[in-house]
Amino acid sequence: MSKITEQFIRKIPKTDLHLHLDGSLRLQSLIEMAKAGKVGLPSYEEAGLNELVFKERYANLGEYLAGFAYTVGVLQNHENLERAAFELAEDSHAEGVRYIEVRFAPQLHITHGTEIGDVVRAVCRGLGRAKQHLNASVAENDMPFECGVILCAMRRFNRQMSPYYDRLINRVGKTNIRYTYARASLGLAKEAVKLRDEGLPVVGFDLAGEEAGYPAIHHKEAFDYSHKHFLRKTVHAGEAYGPESIFQAITECYANRIGHGTFLFSEAAIKLKTIRDKSKYIGQLIEYIANQRITIEVCPTSNLQTIPEFQSLGDHPIQLMVDNGLSVSVSTDNRLVSHTSVTEELLLCSEHLDLTKSQFRDLVLAGFKRSFFPGPYSDKRNYVRRAINLYDGIAKQHLG
Repeated sequence: MSKITEQFIRKIPKTDLHLHLDGSLRLQSLIEMAKAGKVGLPSYEEAGLNELVFKERYANLGEYLAGFAYTVGVLQNHENLERAAFELAEDSHAEGVRYIEVRFAPQLHITHGTEIGDVVRAVCRGLGRAKQHLNASVAENDMPFECGVILCAMRRFNRQMSPYYDRLINRVGKTNIRYTYARASLGLAKEAVKLRDEGLPVVGFDLAGEEAGYPAIHHKEAFDYSHKHFLRKTVHAGEAYGPESIFQAITECYANRIGHGTFLFSEAAIKLKTIRDKSKYIGQLIEYIANQRITIEVCPTSNLQTIPEFQSLGDHPIQLMVDNGLSVSVSTDNRLVSHTSVTEELLLCSEHLDLTKSQFRDLVLAGFKRSFFPGPYSDKRNYVRRAINLYDGIAKQHLG
């Protein structure tokens, strides 16, 4: 195969299915928002923030997540939410990304005077303005920009994380905190369905946050509601726990896609004592995921930054995922926190994985095929076909 270059990757149409709004601000915008809103930062210079907060490598997941206190801190009004969404769409489009699904936890952005719907509408306004601007003129050898929104429930939370959570804990009480977490998730699922039915591009429901000790099954009622109302589901699973977490996300939460899935192949990560033949269990799980075409949203740089045992992409299971015929889509996770882009993620894969030309093509086009496209299936099918034709035309020129 001819060498896959950065130039080629920039030219091809790309997707970003696992993209957190609050982890993907422009650094200068974060500083400007913080100054205007009197939000304290460790530094008000880009170099200072990169040195103190948004690093190239993190000691652990906790250090990685520390920066979100600042990004969420500035996204507490509609203007900033709308601006962040607009700029994220612009930045994605500039590197050839033509489809994004922006995920965020609206309950983290609720103030004393706003509700979930207000937060989601602000983000959708920003994305809508960007889409209109970016699609004002689409060349024949290009394709229009499209986007959707995924609402994230949190596996756990506390009073300090937002006024919404503070009010909920006051109302429900602390005696059964697990029930309180579940109430918040169900409430968000109901809002997601309602907002989608209003015509907003709410395309999915997600579960994020601390995985170990806070299983997805605790949020089953929210996923049942989403499932029964035809809202598609993705779950952060296998990122900090073992294969049984992925199994639970699929069987109990009806996950159409899995976020990260990093420990899918790890026998050592299996904790359930009832699983005696670990190799067989993992083999059957892999076969099920492959057959059902449950796409895994892999975020290579993010994983390398937060999992100490991963020193290079060679330690990451993405090669095993590809070799086992799984549907894999490469995403950024957090463009700011991980200092990355889709182009950089795909370039990393091309340089460090043993991929055929066909496998690399599948890696790119899986994002279009397995997207939660906000429209009729016929429109999605036409959009995917356009992406395939565009990719194949560029590949013919560059790869032969």
